[in-house]
Amino acid sequence: MSKDDLIRIEGRVSDSSGGGNYKVLLENGVVILAKLCGKMKRFKIRVIVGDQVTVGVSPYDASHGLIMHRQKL
Repeated sequence: MSKDDLIRIEGRVSDSSGGGNYKVLLENGVVILAKLCGKMKRFKIRVIVGDQVTVGVSPYDASHGLIMHRQKL
């Protein structure tokens, strides 16, 4: 599955776990486990608790996601 097939949802980072995993509270109130996409790792973009992010969620497994973009504040 490519990145284009993912459903993009806005959310806020609520917790940071080890290994680059984050808990993200989505707009609809659901908490999912998400990790950084490869481009964010490559360019060393930091994500901290409280950041507004765009998460790509697979239509097949809605409990995991990929952090695609961090909004500037």
